[in-house]
Amino acid sequence: MDAIDSVVDPLREFAKDSVRLVKRCHKPDRKEFSKVALRTAIGFVVMGFVGFFVKLIFIPINNIIVGISSGPKKKTGLISRNDGSAQPFSLEATRRIPPAAPPLLPRLLLSSPSSLSPAGSANPPPPPVARAPPRFAEQVLAARLVLPSRNLTANFKMFPPPGNNSLALAAPRPGMELANIQQHPNQALGPGGKQRTSSLEAPIMLLTGHQSAVYCMKFNPAGTVIASGSHDKDIFLWYVHGDCKNYMVLRGHKNAVLDLQWTTDGTQVISASPDKTLRVWDVETGKQVKKMAEHSSFVNSCCPARKWPPLVVSGSDDGTAKLWDLRQRGAIQTLPDKYQITAVSFSEAADKVFTGGLDNDVKWWDLRKNEVTEYLKGHQDMITGMQLSPDGSYLLTNAMDNELKIWDLRPYAPENRNIKTLTGHQHNFEKNLLKCSWSPDNRKVTAGSADRMVYIWDTTSRRILYKLPGHNGSVNETAFHPTEPIIGSCGSDKQIYLGEL
Repeated sequence: MDAIDSVVDPLREFAKDSVRLVKRCHKPDRKEFSKVALRTAIGFVVMGFVGFFVKLIFIPINNIIVGISSGPKKKTGLISRNDGSAQPFSLEATRRIPPAAPPLLPRLLLSSPSSLSPAGSANPPPPPVARAPPRFAEQVLAARLVLPSRNLTANFKMFPPPGNNSLALAAPRPGMELANIQQHPNQALGPGGKQRTSSLEAPIMLLTGHQSAVYCMKFNPAGTVIASGSHDKDIFLWYVHGDCKNYMVLRGHKNAVLDLQWTTDGTQVISASPDKTLRVWDVETGKQVKKMAEHSSFVNSCCPARKWPPLVVSGSDDGTAKLWDLRQRGAIQTLPDKYQITAVSFSEAADKVFTGGLDNDVKWWDLRKNEVTEYLKGHQDMITGMQLSPDGSYLLTNAMDNELKIWDLRPYAPENRNIKTLTGHQHNFEKNLLKCSWSPDNRKVTAGSADRMVYIWDTTSRRILYKLPGHNGSVNETAFHPTEPIIGSCGSDKQIYLGEL
């Protein structure tokens, strides 16, 4: 049914716009019609004359002039003989056609600038067995590929396509860059000989490709792929390792992508948009598999349940949070509020939902009673992001009062559940929905900031561990890698950074 709607909706909108256009337009009278027809006829006559002149006069004359000036040239001079006499000669310069390339070419070796032989060996690599003709040899000179912080040697096969002297390069498919790479013993050393702590290609990787501000980014549960959503309405999928290539684009939203989440098994991405819809995407095929369109205003946030069944909660500017079951059509439950909802999250058991919005409070909903059972008060401005801790015991919230708060969700927690408050990051006039995130071990938290910095705090001491520069605009979301010491960030400067901690 979603596929049918995607075809019928544009046609219906086109029909409405056409009817509106016809009703607003007036028919020209006879005088106005005659004036338009006359000008159109004059335009056709002028363009026809120009085309006639160019085709029948200008082009033949130009060919004659070029042919005369580019004719064969003769060079004259004297040739000295052995007996001391001289003989005049005439040499006609003609174009030489290069000979065809040999059927077999040597393998092209790409390596780091340190050496083409194994580490510690002073022997140069053996010379090529075959030799290409002079002109063709210019295209097969040994090339060098500089990979930062690693000494890598990769073999690529080079061969000419049939009937052509151009080169064809047989390289690995995207995401398989390291399949045929031989690693040297010092591969784990970074710049200055420092020990590397992650499997990133370099300590800092920059991902570019979005055409507008990037509002959200998430690692998949395995830590091999990044999904990013942008104001350009697209969702990009990137490889984490290798060259961090963008290998897939998910298109379908009619407005910006404000939030996205991976399902627990990592096979689908859920996205929220101001086009009033949530959409579910299959990351293997890149196709939209479900569209949820019952909100009447912008959808700001979404969150999937960590455990079965496959539930999703969404928060919208229409003042409701809706509960969805991906196996069914339509929302299965609606949680009404008086104000816009900007952030949502599930509890560990998926029997409770947390919402935050314009009224500065975090509401704790019991899904069985369909009512708020507790209010978490403490923020002084709108809540922009929230996330449940990996162990399910704490809730992290970010708000425009420039504070990050940690709430204790355990059953016998003290009455004031706000156990820690972290400061340092900033919100500004842009009023972006800045997200926040936990590290996999619960020991660190991170949040975006309008001052173009990435902040990382220690949850025990509450001090700032890292304040990372690099972005040229507001940092809208930051996220920890699920298994490695890697931090990812995206911003309004259209860029995504991956950094090694």
